[in-house]
Amino acid sequence: MTRRRSSYRSLASLQRDNRVCRACAEAGYPLESLPIVQPYTGQRAYVFGQAPGAQEGIERRPWRGRAGRTLRRWLELDEDEFYATFYCASVTRCYPGKASSGRGDRTPTPREQELCAFWRDWELDLIRPLLIVPVGGLAARRLLGLKTVSECIGRRYEHDGAAAIPLPHPSGASSWLNDPRNRKRVANAVKLIRAELKQIGNRTSAR
Repeated sequence: MTRRRSSYRSLASLQRDNRVCRACAEAGYPLESLPIVQPYTGQRAYVFGQAPGAQEGIERRPWRGRAGRTLRRWLELDEDEFYATFYCASVTRCYPGKASSGRGDRTPTPREQELCAFWRDWELDLIRPLLIVPVGGLAARRLLGLKTVSECIGRRYEHDGAAAIPLPHPSGASSWLNDPRNRKRVANAVKLIRAELKQIGNRTSAR
């Protein structure tokens, strides 16, 4: 049974409700996992992806498949550093299943995206991250209103007082990274992200 309060005072209470959310299933959409919700341990950076994959649905933890390994390699972070640094969320929180074409996962419908936006909005309000990293075109569109991956990778944006630095989705299904110019864009984005993380670390240690 989906529970949504009119307001939340803690991330713990928000997460309790998010973990049992079935809003999309109740609306008739096929889902293949329960919501994936990462424990919050004070992370000041926020990764915003498209949706969990099959492996995430099994392990009930974000970024566990090949795309996650690629993302951590780009950021030069091991697993422990990655999860300690980033609170990981996504446009929709349940594994949506495979695409009907058989290539890749199903893209959540606009209605599913709208139903899940409730959780993102409250997370950002409660966490107040200093850095947001949208991963993939859908995340960049939903969060920043950007239309294409190529226009935004390697650039820094602002979102409610936080730095926002998009990355492409690290999926093997995309050919976007075959272009050397795009790989250079990713390298530039990673430099910006690591610079922001260093500033966050300096602020934290100065407290």
